[in-house]
Amino acid sequence: MKRTLEIWRESEGVRGHFERYTLENLNPAMSILDVLDRLNEDLIRAGSEAIAFESDCREGICGACGMTVNGRPHGPQSNTPACQQRLRDFDNRIIRLEPLRSAALPVLRDLVVDRRALDRVIIAGGYVGINVGTAPDADTERVGHDVVEETLDFAACIGCGACVAACPNGSAQLFVGAKLAHLARVPQAHNDRTRRAIALVEEAELLFGPCSNYGECAQVCPARIPLAAVAAVNKERLRAACARRVRRSAGSA
Repeated sequence: MKRTLEIWRESEGVRGHFERYTLENLNPAMSILDVLDRLNEDLIRAGSEAIAFESDCREGICGACGMTVNGRPHGPQSNTPACQQRLRDFDNRIIRLEPLRSAALPVLRDLVVDRRALDRVIIAGGYVGINVGTAPDADTERVGHDVVEETLDFAACIGCGACVAACPNGSAQLFVGAKLAHLARVPQAHNDRTRRAIALVEEAELLFGPCSNYGECAQVCPARIPLAAVAAVNKERLRAACARRVRRSAGSA
Protein backbone atom coordinates (compact mmCIF):
# COMPACT_ATOMS: atom_id res chain seq x y z
CA MET A 1 0.00 0.00 0.00
CA LYS A 2 1.22 3.47 -0.93
CA ARG A 3 0.11 6.59 0.92
CA THR A 4 1.01 10.27 0.86
CA LEU A 5 1.10 12.13 4.16
CA GLU A 6 0.70 15.87 4.53
CA ILE A 7 1.97 16.67 8.02
CA TRP A 8 1.97 19.95 9.91
CA ARG A 9 5.48 21.00 10.94
CA GLU A 10 5.91 23.73 13.51
CA SER A 11 8.58 24.61 16.04
CA GLU A 12 9.89 27.64 17.87
CA GLY A 13 11.03 30.23 15.36
CA VAL A 14 9.64 28.27 12.41
CA ARG A 15 6.31 29.25 10.89
CA GLY A 16 3.86 26.37 10.74
CA HIS A 17 3.47 24.68 7.36
CA PHE A 18 2.59 21.34 5.77
CA GLU A 19 5.25 19.00 4.45
CA ARG A 20 4.48 16.10 2.12
CA TYR A 21 5.92 12.60 2.46
CA THR A 22 5.22 9.48 0.38
CA LEU A 23 5.53 6.02 1.89
CA GLU A 24 5.33 2.67 0.11
CA ASN A 25 4.90 -0.95 1.20
CA LEU A 26 2.56 -0.04 4.02
CA ASN A 27 0.36 -2.67 5.67
CA PRO A 28 -3.38 -1.80 5.71
CA ALA A 29 -3.49 -2.88 9.38
CA MET A 30 -0.97 -0.21 10.37
CA SER A 31 -2.27 2.55 12.60
CA ILE A 32 -1.59 6.25 12.12
CA LEU A 33 1.08 6.05 14.81
CA ASP A 34 2.70 3.03 13.15
CA VAL A 35 2.97 5.04 9.95
CA LEU A 36 4.54 7.96 11.82
CA ASP A 37 7.04 5.58 13.41
CA ARG A 38 7.96 4.26 9.98
CA LEU A 39 8.30 7.78 8.59
CA ASN A 40 10.45 8.94 11.51
CA GLU A 41 12.79 5.98 11.01
CA ASP A 42 13.25 7.05 7.40
CA LEU A 43 13.77 10.70 8.38
CA ILE A 44 16.34 9.85 11.04
CA ARG A 45 18.27 7.61 8.62
CA ALA A 46 18.32 10.48 6.14
CA GLY A 47 19.63 12.88 8.78
CA SER A 48 16.39 14.88 8.92
CA GLU A 49 14.42 15.99 11.96
CA ALA A 50 11.80 13.52 13.17
CA ILE A 51 8.16 14.50 13.47
CA ALA A 52 7.07 15.25 17.03
CA PHE A 53 3.89 13.52 18.14
CA GLU A 54 2.58 12.09 21.40
CA SER A 55 1.70 8.53 22.34
CA ASP A 56 1.71 6.31 25.37
CA CYS A 57 -0.38 3.15 25.73
CA ARG A 58 -1.26 2.76 22.03
CA GLU A 59 -4.23 0.67 23.18
CA GLY A 60 -6.94 3.32 22.93
CA ILE A 61 -6.91 4.06 26.65
CA CYS A 62 -4.80 7.14 27.42
CA GLY A 63 -5.71 9.62 24.65
CA ALA A 64 -2.18 11.01 24.40
CA CYS A 65 -2.17 10.34 20.65
CA GLY A 66 -4.79 13.03 19.98
CA MET A 67 -4.31 14.80 16.64
CA THR A 68 -6.42 15.95 13.72
CA VAL A 69 -6.60 13.49 10.84
CA ASN A 70 -8.12 14.72 7.56
CA GLY A 71 -9.85 17.54 9.41
CA ARG A 72 -11.37 15.35 12.14
CA PRO A 73 -10.01 14.87 15.68
CA HIS A 74 -8.42 11.41 15.93
CA GLY A 75 -9.58 10.31 12.45
CA PRO A 76 -12.46 9.09 10.25
CA GLN A 77 -13.70 6.35 12.58
CA SER A 78 -16.07 7.76 15.19
CA ASN A 79 -15.21 7.32 18.89
CA THR A 80 -11.81 5.88 18.03
CA PRO A 81 -8.43 7.33 19.11
CA ALA A 82 -5.73 8.01 16.54
CA CYS A 83 -3.68 5.02 17.68
CA GLN A 84 -6.54 2.72 16.61
CA GLN A 85 -7.28 4.38 13.25
CA ARG A 86 -6.04 1.94 10.60
CA LEU A 87 -4.93 2.66 7.05
CA ARG A 88 -7.70 0.39 5.76
CA ASP A 89 -10.21 2.91 7.16
CA PHE A 90 -9.06 5.64 4.75
CA ASP A 91 -10.62 5.94 1.31
CA ASN A 92 -8.27 8.68 0.13
CA ARG A 93 -4.60 8.20 -0.70
CA ILE A 94 -3.58 11.52 0.89
CA ILE A 95 -3.75 11.67 4.69
CA ARG A 96 -3.41 15.08 6.33
CA LEU A 97 -2.19 15.17 9.92
CA GLU A 98 -2.44 18.29 12.08
CA PRO A 99 -2.38 19.04 15.80
CA LEU A 100 -5.71 19.38 17.61
CA ARG A 101 -6.96 22.83 16.63
CA SER A 102 -8.17 25.10 19.43
CA ALA A 103 -7.02 28.37 20.95
CA ALA A 104 -7.05 26.62 24.35
CA LEU A 105 -4.65 23.94 23.06
CA PRO A 106 -1.65 25.84 21.62
CA VAL A 107 0.81 23.95 19.44
CA LEU A 108 4.10 23.12 21.11
CA ARG A 109 5.73 21.37 18.17
CA ASP A 110 4.46 19.63 15.03
CA LEU A 111 1.53 17.46 16.21
CA VAL A 112 2.01 18.09 19.95
CA VAL A 113 -0.30 20.50 21.78
CA ASP A 114 -0.30 21.96 25.28
CA ARG A 115 -3.20 20.40 27.23
CA ARG A 116 -2.59 22.28 30.46
CA ALA A 117 -5.90 24.11 30.12
CA LEU A 118 -7.65 20.79 30.77
CA ASP A 119 -5.37 20.19 33.76
CA ARG A 120 -6.33 23.58 35.20
CA VAL A 121 -9.99 22.57 35.18
CA ILE A 122 -9.16 19.41 37.15
CA ILE A 123 -6.98 21.35 39.59
CA ALA A 124 -9.90 23.71 40.20
CA GLY A 125 -11.93 20.88 41.74
CA GLY A 126 -11.98 17.68 39.74
CA TYR A 127 -10.99 15.53 42.67
CA VAL A 128 -12.22 14.20 46.03
CA GLY A 129 -10.64 15.56 49.21
CA ILE A 130 -10.99 13.62 52.47
CA ASN A 131 -9.07 14.33 55.66
CA VAL A 132 -6.53 11.68 56.60
CA GLY A 133 -7.97 9.08 58.93
CA THR A 134 -11.59 9.96 58.23
CA ALA A 135 -12.18 7.99 55.05
CA PRO A 136 -14.91 5.35 55.56
CA ASP A 137 -14.55 1.78 54.34
CA ALA A 138 -15.41 1.31 50.70
CA ASP A 139 -18.52 -0.72 51.48
CA THR A 140 -19.88 1.54 54.25
CA GLU A 141 -22.36 3.24 51.93
CA ARG A 142 -23.95 1.05 49.31
CA VAL A 143 -24.43 2.40 45.79
CA GLY A 144 -26.94 0.91 43.37
CA HIS A 145 -25.76 -1.00 40.30
CA ASP A 146 -27.36 1.45 37.84
CA VAL A 147 -25.72 4.42 39.56
CA VAL A 148 -22.35 2.69 39.49
CA GLU A 149 -22.66 1.96 35.77
CA GLU A 150 -23.60 5.58 35.02
CA THR A 151 -20.72 6.80 37.16
CA LEU A 152 -18.24 4.61 35.31
CA ASP A 153 -19.57 5.83 31.95
CA PHE A 154 -18.71 9.42 32.88
CA ALA A 155 -15.48 8.50 34.68
CA ALA A 156 -14.17 6.97 31.44
CA CYS A 157 -13.16 10.43 30.14
CA ILE A 158 -9.44 10.41 29.32
CA GLY A 159 -9.01 14.15 28.79
CA CYS A 160 -7.56 13.86 25.30
CA GLY A 161 -8.98 17.20 24.13
CA ALA A 162 -10.73 15.85 21.03
CA CYS A 163 -14.07 17.28 22.20
CA VAL A 164 -12.53 20.76 22.40
CA ALA A 165 -11.01 20.50 18.92
CA ALA A 166 -14.26 19.19 17.42
CA CYS A 167 -16.39 22.02 18.80
CA PRO A 168 -16.63 25.11 16.53
CA ASN A 169 -16.54 27.24 19.68
CA GLY A 170 -13.70 25.36 21.34
CA SER A 171 -15.94 24.25 24.21
CA ALA A 172 -14.91 21.77 26.88
CA GLN A 173 -18.46 21.12 28.11
CA LEU A 174 -18.26 17.37 27.48
CA PHE A 175 -15.03 17.13 29.46
CA VAL A 176 -16.23 19.34 32.34
CA GLY A 177 -19.64 17.67 32.42
CA ALA A 178 -18.07 14.21 32.56
CA LYS A 179 -16.09 15.20 35.66
CA LEU A 180 -19.09 16.83 37.35
CA ALA A 181 -21.49 13.99 36.53
CA HIS A 182 -18.98 11.39 37.67
CA LEU A 183 -18.20 12.98 41.03
CA ALA A 184 -21.82 13.98 41.70
CA ARG A 185 -22.66 10.28 41.85
CA VAL A 186 -19.84 9.32 44.23
CA PRO A 187 -20.98 9.49 47.90
CA GLN A 188 -17.51 10.45 49.13
CA ALA A 189 -17.54 13.55 46.90
CA HIS A 190 -20.84 15.05 48.07
CA ASN A 191 -19.30 17.42 50.63
CA ASP A 192 -17.50 19.40 47.91
CA ARG A 193 -20.24 19.17 45.29
CA THR A 194 -21.32 22.82 45.43
CA ARG A 195 -17.81 24.26 45.54
CA ARG A 196 -16.64 21.87 42.82
CA ALA A 197 -19.40 22.81 40.39
CA ILE A 198 -18.75 26.53 40.75
CA ALA A 199 -14.97 26.18 40.53
CA LEU A 200 -14.93 23.88 37.51
CA VAL A 201 -17.43 25.90 35.53
CA GLU A 202 -15.74 29.22 36.28
CA GLU A 203 -12.33 27.87 35.25
CA ALA A 204 -13.74 26.33 32.07
CA GLU A 205 -15.43 29.57 31.08
CA LEU A 206 -12.12 31.39 31.43
CA LEU A 207 -10.28 28.96 29.18
CA PHE A 208 -12.80 27.55 26.69
CA GLY A 209 -15.69 28.70 24.52
CA PRO A 210 -19.45 28.13 25.00
CA CYS A 211 -21.18 24.91 23.99
CA SER A 212 -22.48 24.83 20.39
CA ASN A 213 -25.18 22.22 21.16
CA TYR A 214 -24.44 20.30 17.96
CA GLY A 215 -22.90 17.23 19.58
CA GLU A 216 -19.70 17.04 17.51
CA CYS A 217 -17.82 16.36 20.74
CA ALA A 218 -19.62 13.09 21.47
CA GLN A 219 -19.01 11.84 17.92
CA VAL A 220 -15.21 12.03 18.24
CA CYS A 221 -14.85 11.14 21.93
CA PRO A 222 -12.81 7.89 22.12
CA ALA A 223 -14.25 7.17 25.58
CA ARG A 224 -17.82 7.47 24.25
CA ILE A 225 -18.83 10.00 26.91
CA PRO A 226 -22.59 10.53 26.41
CA LEU A 227 -24.01 13.94 25.54
CA ALA A 228 -25.80 13.84 28.89
CA ALA A 229 -22.50 15.10 30.30
CA VAL A 230 -23.11 18.46 28.61
CA ALA A 231 -26.43 18.82 30.40
CA ALA A 232 -24.69 18.02 33.69
CA VAL A 233 -22.74 21.29 33.49
CA ASN A 234 -25.81 23.50 33.73
CA LYS A 235 -27.54 21.10 36.12
CA GLU A 236 -24.66 21.15 38.60
CA ARG A 237 -24.15 24.90 38.21
CA LEU A 238 -27.83 25.60 38.90
CA ARG A 239 -27.85 23.25 41.87
CA ALA A 240 -24.74 24.94 43.28
CA ALA A 241 -26.28 28.41 42.90
CA CYS A 242 -29.43 27.30 44.73
CA ALA A 243 -27.39 25.65 47.49
CA ARG A 244 -25.38 28.84 48.00
CA ARG A 245 -28.55 30.91 48.20
CA VAL A 246 -30.03 28.61 50.81
CA ARG A 247 -26.85 28.78 52.91
CA ARG A 248 -26.78 32.57 52.73
CA SER A 249 -30.42 32.78 53.73
CA ALA A 250 -29.82 30.41 56.66
CA GLY A 251 -26.80 32.44 57.74
CA SER A 252 -28.70 35.73 57.78
CA ALA A 253 -31.68 34.28 59.63
